[in-house]
Amino acid sequence: MGKPGLLTWIIFTAVLGCGLLFTAYSLMSDVDSMGTIVTTWTPFLLLGVALLIALGFEFVNGFHDTANAVATVIYTHSLPPNFAVAWSGMFNFLGVLMSSGAVAFGIIALLPVELILQVGSSSGFAMIFALLIAAILWNLGTWWLGLPASSSHTLIGSIIGVGVANALMHGRDGTSGVDWSQALKIGYSLLLSPLVGFIFAALLLVALRLFVKNRALYKAPEGNAPPPWWIRGLLILTCTGVSFAHGSNDGQKGMGLIMLILVGTLPMAYALNRTMPADQAVQFAAVAQVTQQALVKSAPTLAPADPREELSTYVRTKTETPALIPALAAMTGRIGTQVGGYGSLSKVPAEAVANVRNDMYLASETIRLMTANKVGNFDADTQSKVQLFKQQIDTSTRFIPLWVKIAVAIALGLGTMVGWKRIVVTVGEKIGKTHLTYAQGASAELVAMLTIGAADMYGLPVSTTHVLSSGVAGSMVANGSGLQMRTIRNLVMAWVLTLPAAILLSGSLYWLFTQLF
Repeated sequence: MGKPGLLTWIIFTAVLGCGLLFTAYSLMSDVDSMGTIVTTWTPFLLLGVALLIALGFEFVNGFHDTANAVATVIYTHSLPPNFAVAWSGMFNFLGVLMSSGAVAFGIIALLPVELILQVGSSSGFAMIFALLIAAILWNLGTWWLGLPASSSHTLIGSIIGVGVANALMHGRDGTSGVDWSQALKIGYSLLLSPLVGFIFAALLLVALRLFVKNRALYKAPEGNAPPPWWIRGLLILTCTGVSFAHGSNDGQKGMGLIMLILVGTLPMAYALNRTMPADQAVQFAAVAQVTQQALVKSAPTLAPADPREELSTYVRTKTETPALIPALAAMTGRIGTQVGGYGSLSKVPAEAVANVRNDMYLASETIRLMTANKVGNFDADTQSKVQLFKQQIDTSTRFIPLWVKIAVAIALGLGTMVGWKRIVVTVGEKIGKTHLTYAQGASAELVAMLTIGAADMYGLPVSTTHVLSSGVAGSMVANGSGLQMRTIRNLVMAWVLTLPAAILLSGSLYWLFTQLF
């Protein structure tokens, strides 16, 4: 595991510079295409700092989490270390580019609704800076100690910390600042995925022992000799799959936060999906009209004077009132009138963009929560119309420009190539009492690849670190190799402490930044 050469650093620096220039060029092109008149550079300065911090989080995520993907191929001599890291970085890059975006917007749903609606305000920037800096600091601390802690776990904790702090600062109960149903859903995926990694990696190794009798697979590699061709191919394939799945899942977290930053600073260009064809505006307005009629029919009472306030309160408190459905009906009609009146999303004037997007966000989140909590008791026809309307809204607001994916992909891919050794050594040498065998590496990687891939399909954030390190531990137990309890204790401590530490750190930073801003 030698140090990278001069050529490697030249390529690294060139790709980093090109990535930053491409990001700046894309931003300026989008601003120019909107005909935006620049009167002050302050928003662009804040935007630049926020983007650098967000991309810095993905860079740290790259060398912190992706080291797990290459540990098995390195310690089984399936690939040379530097080639393995470059290979993993490339497939992290591809994973980000081909991601769906479902995880990105699932993460955003955890944030306090009032901060999302005012993301361009000082409180919105304080939120972004606090949660990203807290996540970066904790990731760097655990990396320095060689602990494979979870970047996903850290970011979730940071988001919860901001939500709790925001609620307390506004005189509310701290538990009201977070969508706990969404947090529990994500928490279950983070909690169960390591158990899945441990159990299924152990079972897979046992199955290999029963059906594949080649003893060399269950022994430590001798010297630098690579494994048999088929197991080597399986190890490389699973390393590739874990890297791709990690990019697809973890890369989305940064993309979601970057979109929040862009919506807050440049709403004219990024608040609404202006690439939507104009003919869809007519369809959008028609769907909104029939949905409004169905909602009014199911709850024929007068709508409140301010439907936005009613929906904001419901999204924040999850408390149903008789005015909820009439308010949703009024908001649905308002959105349909706005989109239909302007003719297309690209024609919404600058001064109206933020309001249109906020109305859409509130309607979408209200429908999501009402569906999850079975509020409304709609008949099948009304429910289908409501869900179709939500799909129209989400298509209009939940989009990720290609240049954002490329910027995150470059940050994650380059991060993979830096600082990976500390985590690799922990996974490869310090979990079990014996050297990692070919079969153990293949079992842990295969289970990790399938688990992360499945989570990405369902829009759930999981921890590459937890899944793979627990898979290695499970394979060690199944092989009778034993575990190094000191390392296991440290891993468990990092897993237990990550959430409260991130909550406390991000909450404190949020309070500090709101005072400074």
